[in-house]
Amino acid sequence: MKIDLKNRQHLLGFAAAAVIALFAADKLIVTPLTKSWKVRSEQIAKLRMQLAEAKGLVRREQVLRERWAEMRANTLPDNASQAEQQLLKAVDSWARQSQASLLSISPQWKHDTEDYMTLECRVEAAGTLSTLSRFVYELEKAPMALRLQSVELSSRDNDGQQLALGLQISGLVLTPQNERTSTTSRK
Repeated sequence: MKIDLKNRQHLLGFAAAAVIALFAADKLIVTPLTKSWKVRSEQIAKLRMQLAEAKGLVRREQVLRERWAEMRANTLPDNASQAEQQLLKAVDSWARQSQASLLSISPQWKHDTEDYMTLECRVEAAGTLSTLSRFVYELEKAPMALRLQSVELSSRDNDGQQLALGLQISGLVLTPQNERTSTTSRK
């Protein structure tokens, strides 16, 4: 079987053209389509996950609204003097309930954003380990919108019977604009 040289060149030319066409089709059509398909698949997976989260939020809407209303009701008043007075009364109450001695209380206002402010308060107390742990317990179980940012405990005597407690407490104050926004968003 002898192949003519001219036919052989045509056959090799067609084969080379076919290889080049396949290579070009892979680079220009198949690879971009595969990448596009992969990106779309990832987007679809992400959207399905977001949809599942949204459905969960819709199912829990009533519970979340009740929790937000409870949290909003327990924030400090928007009036600075009333907020300070409320926090100072609460700290005094916790100290009496736990029998801890209050050494100092120093409140300071922070205007974080337009939506809220915080009343940061440094509290120094003294007592035994049980009285100070009871003081922290009373603070934590209070319904007020407070966050215990830091706790420092140190000994005031050589035996470690008398301890000093330093707390950094942050109380939340929602501004009236935020109150209006959260109320109107329910309607």
